[in-house]
Amino acid sequence: MKILVIGGGGREHAIIWKLAQSPKVSQIYCAPGNGGIAELAEIIPISAMDIPALVAFAQENSIDLAVVAPDDPLVAGAVDAFQSAGIKAFGPNKAAAIIEGSKSFSKELMKKYYIPTAAYEVFENSAAAIDYVRGNNQFPTVIKADGLALGKGVIIAQDLAEAEAAIRSILDDKVFGDAGARVVIEEFLTGQEVSVLAFTDGTTIRPMVSAQDHKRALDGDLGLNTGGMGTFSPSRVYTNELADECMEKIFRPTVEAMKSEGREFRGCLYFGLILTDNGPKVIEYNCRFGDPETQVVLPRLESDLVDIMLATVDGTLGEVDIKWNDNAAVCVVLASGGYPQSYETGYEISGLEDAEAAGAIVFHAGSKRVDGKLVTAGGRVLGVTAIGKDLDDAIAASYKAAEKISFKDMHYRRDIGVK
Repeated sequence: MKILVIGGGGREHAIIWKLAQSPKVSQIYCAPGNGGIAELAEIIPISAMDIPALVAFAQENSIDLAVVAPDDPLVAGAVDAFQSAGIKAFGPNKAAAIIEGSKSFSKELMKKYYIPTAAYEVFENSAAAIDYVRGNNQFPTVIKADGLALGKGVIIAQDLAEAEAAIRSILDDKVFGDAGARVVIEEFLTGQEVSVLAFTDGTTIRPMVSAQDHKRALDGDLGLNTGGMGTFSPSRVYTNELADECMEKIFRPTVEAMKSEGREFRGCLYFGLILTDNGPKVIEYNCRFGDPETQVVLPRLESDLVDIMLATVDGTLGEVDIKWNDNAAVCVVLASGGYPQSYETGYEISGLEDAEAAGAIVFHAGSKRVDGKLVTAGGRVLGVTAIGKDLDDAIAASYKAAEKISFKDMHYRRDIGVK
């Protein structure tokens, strides 16, 4: 098979790393890819959002399966475009991808189908939103831009001043552009957050092993929110009993609700959960593999990812036996100094071979090759993943490998996996 993977981050590197292990695969292409992905796939210099060019490439090169990994092209209808051209594509169509593309849609879906989530209201007018927050007078409170905002559209306001500033910046100043046409204001929930990704063909649901990530930039969950500074699998708190409860109250009802709405979801559905004193609740849905959760979940997959993806596309997921190993995995993200705010790029990366010799899998998120050298090209540069017999073993292995890598102004958290 010839496979085209769309995207260029650590998640895509992990997906390609797993796909490359399948005996069914003869060639993998990646658009636009990155410096690390180039070792496993042929890099195609086409933007993930240039859907017509991606479809044309797939047609010209007899692609058997397109894997659309990022949220933007999924919400824009990339899967629909591939399917219209007669090319199998893994991922939800545009109608189903709205579950991530619009937070107000997903909240209204949960409300309609009694799926547990935080109480909320939706506003398009800043004065009305501020009046609501003022009258509600509950802090902290969560303020979200309705659309896709690169994972940065969520503000946890600690007081009224912060809430007013967040609402005005989103609705009036348009700091997130069209993604901020509406805001969702939610009650703040407390509890441990757990990520559960699930394969689904619209009928069958196959949850993957659990994971937890660290969003804040600094140790102790301090600093600004990022796209993720590290992750680990399995969660220490997500028990088999909780998994059963989530299947009954969240996973199955969500998939059935989407089908009832005429938006059958096929692909990877990400459940961002919070374990409250009143049971598990949904914080958010994503319409694709999480990043960096993918970097610890897929290394624990023993089955052929190609078989699973094809069954998901074809509606035969119920016929596939999916096996996971009992090991633990930890991924430490090595970031550019200054991330998630301003940072410099173009610094040479060294020590990768030593890290891999120590047993780690190094997934590239923001790297590129310049004159034969690997240099930094993003905020999150590398994800250093290690496997261990348990979490403590995997944590030690991941940090041992991370210490062998260096680039100017590199920084990373020292407490990944200890939640």
